[in-house]
Amino acid sequence: MAKLAGKAGSVYIGSNIAGVDAWSIDYKANTEETTDFSVAGVEAHIPTTTGWSGSFEGKKDGAPQAIGAEIALELRESQTATQKWAGQAIITGVSASNSSKGLNLYKYTFQGTGALTTLPTT
Repeated sequence: MAKLAGKAGSVYIGSNIAGVDAWSIDYKANTEETTDFSVAGVEAHIPTTTGWSGSFEGKKDGAPQAIGAEIALELRESQTATQKWAGQAIITGVSASNSSKGLNLYKYTFQGTGALTTLPTT
């Protein structure tokens, strides 16, 4: 598989969010233990639900994003339309920082709600 530089990534909430320079996503499957006597002492599990969450961050460029509302979120890996992760999410938090020798920075956290469309293909 070809390598892909992150330099052309972006975050879209309706439109491109200016100032963002990094994002991350965690996609997981939950399981429930079903161990009983029939498995001879070896734990057994079945898949149950899936979920996703993550964050994005960067330099302040415009008004901050609102927290607590459901949004349509796209995390794009490149400018190629099929290289993205997309779904409905809720922005759950924002951390802001300021330095006299630096820039105003924001970091947002989000929780996915519903299915995640994964299209990180080349």
